Amino acid sequence: MTAMSSLRKQPSPDILQALFFVQRTLTLHSDILPALPLCAQKIFETCSPAEIVVAFAEEADKAIGIVSVFPESARSRYEKASIRLGIFPCGLALEREELVRVDLKARGLCVESPIWDGKRIAGALSLVLDADASEARLAQAGDLLQWTCFLIEEALGLRAALLRRAKESTMEPARKLPVSGQKAATEAPGNEVGQGRTKELEEISFHGIIGTSDGMKEVYTLIGQVAGTDATVLVTGESGTGKELVAKAIHECSKRSGGPFIAINCSALPESIIESELFGHEKGAFTGAIATRQGRFEAAKNGTLFLDEIGDLSPTVQVKLLRILQERSFERVGGNRPIKTNARIIVATHRDLQQEVKEGHFREDLYFRLNVFPVHLPPLRERGADILLLADHFAEKFGASSGKIIKRISSPALDLFMIYHWPGNVRELENCVSRAGIVTADGVIHSYNLPPSLQSATSTGTEPTSTFDGAIARLEKEMLVEALKIERGNSASAARRLGITERRFRFALQHYKVDYHSFRTKM
Repeated sequence: MTAMSSLRKQPSPDILQALFFVQRTLTLHSDILPALPLCAQKIFETCSPAEIVVAFAEEADKAIGIVSVFPESARSRYEKASIRLGIFPCGLALEREELVRVDLKARGLCVESPIWDGKRIAGALSLVLDADASEARLAQAGDLLQWTCFLIEEALGLRAALLRRAKESTMEPARKLPVSGQKAATEAPGNEVGQGRTKELEEISFHGIIGTSDGMKEVYTLIGQVAGTDATVLVTGESGTGKELVAKAIHECSKRSGGPFIAINCSALPESIIESELFGHEKGAFTGAIATRQGRFEAAKNGTLFLDEIGDLSPTVQVKLLRILQERSFERVGGNRPIKTNARIIVATHRDLQQEVKEGHFREDLYFRLNVFPVHLPPLRERGADILLLADHFAEKFGASSGKIIKRISSPALDLFMIYHWPGNVRELENCVSRAGIVTADGVIHSYNLPPSLQSATSTGTEPTSTFDGAIARLEKEMLVEALKIERGNSASAARRLGITERRFRFALQHYKVDYHSFRTKM
């Protein structure tokens, strides 16, 4: 029984910030043991006043012992304590192998949860609250402990899988794609911190795609299902979500991985030359065609052709593409000899092709030919668990390319990342991190290094200082005064300028005690 077995599907909003910190801490540490005190400190800060004890044994043949205690003042109390089944601290959860709530009388209310490592219990978390703690606070503490244990269990499972893979690779070397920017990161001089983080990010990537959220796991499953076939794939999603990375992952996982991967952005080429780019042209086909040219369909022989922004193709090109999908052959521009193609077709678009078909902008028969196996990429705002991983990855990538050491991203900056809606998705996040990396002076990305679009009232110290009604009243008075200034104290003209009746204007002047006579000036 793992910690997740009795959890709700979603954690309560009150503990989300603490869980984000715990997940990020576990991700950025190659070993679990040094990460546990940091996680315990965050739990203590969230549930304070409280005491938390962490017991853990990294190896199965070692006894479980206390590895961390918060607050500092309570450490002396547990220095000589040993972990015993059925006895506080931590022994209650170890005995029952599930979440435990116990009243320790004088000490307070205790909540304990075990940490599983596969089929063995590797440790436990024990949290003590005040004796008069409310039921809601006790339930929140139990949720936080269980979710923390679950995240620790996931990290332990990931590391165990990586160790198994490392042992297998020593016997039979396996091909592994690097994360984008990895080579440069490992070669950057003096960037030891970045090298370690790059390695950790590489371990949680899927062919260069960073993400562990449920939505991305579904995408990985679909990639694995379709990669072994030659089916046409339609990748949909908002701009900046990484559709080309998905196409590359399908190519790399397929039997065509030894062949070329040819990508073309259909919206970036004018209609006058896109046919020549796709199908090639014969010598003399048009002015400037001084030699026969091979198109992208020919270049992608035995490989994959990725057509990005397929929704921007003209009706003429749509017809020719439909014929290629049906006949698996085409003719160069200016030629009459059919050329066979065996290229696998992957297309992508940010448009709603079904709506485009209804509006007559996209051929219905072509849509059904392309929509053989759809893969939808979720927007970044729906991938909250991935934002911190991506931010770290882009910080490392920027440091590698610029030679500038990026030590970390501050907590206030991470908070802004989490609450922003990211209309530009992953591409916008990368640009924000790069900008912050340029302006930071101490190697730490702070909230004030981020673009203005990400700034909040709290981070800039510009929170509203009055009520809504007070702000409206100030604006109304300012408009009255400004109109009187412009009309030199003529209340009738000022009222017309504001689009209200003179009676209403004079009533407002009385309400705000504004004397219109004082604005009259001599001509």
